Amino acid sequence: MSRFMFVMFEGGGNVPVQLAIAKRLVARGHAAHVLADAPLREQALAAGCTFATFPTAPAQNFRDREADRVRDWSIANPMKQLARVASELVFGPAERYARDVLAEIERHPTDAIAVDCLLFGAMVGAERSGLPTAQLHHIPFSWPTRGVPPFGLGLHPARGPLGRFRDRMLGAITTRTFERNGLPPVNAARVALGMQPLASVFEQAKRQDRVLVLTSKRFDFAGHVELPANVVHVGPQLDDPAWVAPWTSPWTADDQRPLVLVALGSTFQNQGSITQRVIDALGSLPVRGLVTLGGVLSPSDFVLPPNVSAVGSAPHQTVMPLARAVVAHGGHGTVMKALSYGKPLLCVPLGRDQADNAARVEVAGAGLRASAKASASTLRTAIVRLIDEPSYAERAKEMADDIARDVAADRAVAELESLPRSTGRRLPVLATLADTVCP
Repeated sequence: MSRFMFVMFEGGGNVPVQLAIAKRLVARGHAAHVLADAPLREQALAAGCTFATFPTAPAQNFRDREADRVRDWSIANPMKQLARVASELVFGPAERYARDVLAEIERHPTDAIAVDCLLFGAMVGAERSGLPTAQLHHIPFSWPTRGVPPFGLGLHPARGPLGRFRDRMLGAITTRTFERNGLPPVNAARVALGMQPLASVFEQAKRQDRVLVLTSKRFDFAGHVELPANVVHVGPQLDDPAWVAPWTSPWTADDQRPLVLVALGSTFQNQGSITQRVIDALGSLPVRGLVTLGGVLSPSDFVLPPNVSAVGSAPHQTVMPLARAVVAHGGHGTVMKALSYGKPLLCVPLGRDQADNAARVEVAGAGLRASAKASASTLRTAIVRLIDEPSYAERAKEMADDIARDVAADRAVAELESLPRSTGRRLPVLATLADTVCP
């Protein structure tokens, strides 16, 4: 039996995919301990893990509008959104996350660490501990990579010299944003813990023993280029969150109208207006519409036509098989679940990695993309195309076959189980850290 520590934050879709892996490790006889924000306690315990909160890192909860410190949804410019997320979460609190990881290892001895790909400070702490570490990359591979469009802009792969020039120019801007916001606090954390500073913030991301990309290699543009040897696509994790409530269909069994599932996120991103426009689009179609609000909005916030039902949540594993098409914000978890059932998608990105996921859906031929400012008429036209044009469902079913193979292989668990055996590193380094671990 090995002892694993999972380090994550409450960011919505990043949580169930990581806890799914922890749960399977526990089922195989290992111990899993979660260090995370307080709202995740019940979900971690339900997965069979023990739990502790960050003692000094700033509390974060993307699922609570009032508790969300980042508030990237209040910024329209994608580069400024990235800068806000970087300063408030990914890099800014790096030293506090690093010290919290080291302190928790002393309280709760561990054989290997799995750290959320956005917590660079936790990566610093994991590296300083000397323990074998895996980064859980819960979005498509996002490091600057030749042949892959720059992160966050929703671009298709470059074609020809002009496309490659586009990627060089925009990639330089994106990289500068991360370096400017990330390198000073990450290096400050490293120096404070007696470590050498880095020349690039992305060096920190490359220092884990494994980088497990939690998506299908076929789906990810980076799956088709040469990647560092420690980067492995292990397939998506499809578990529903523990907070999802049971669902009973409001329609009779003989109602044969196509079901369209709407899932615009489990974190607040100002999605009220676009949700109502999607509802209005469905109201003018001969379909059944099921709108799941992710627990962040209320059905009473919306005007619902007779053929549309809105609920706080519903198990996607129950609803997805029944759906003809899915309207989603482009969050990676929802996209992967829809594709795993061969369901075509209309992606309406609201920010973060969502435009990148939408681009991958388009390139796969498994769906369409619309602006979050699209009219109900435009959304209606796109939904009709997904239902009436069989090519979208055909391409989605091809992706489903790949995802099924990923799920059967369960490489995420296999890679983590190999960590304690593949390195000889353990805890002795911590005995020398007494003067640096305590603030």
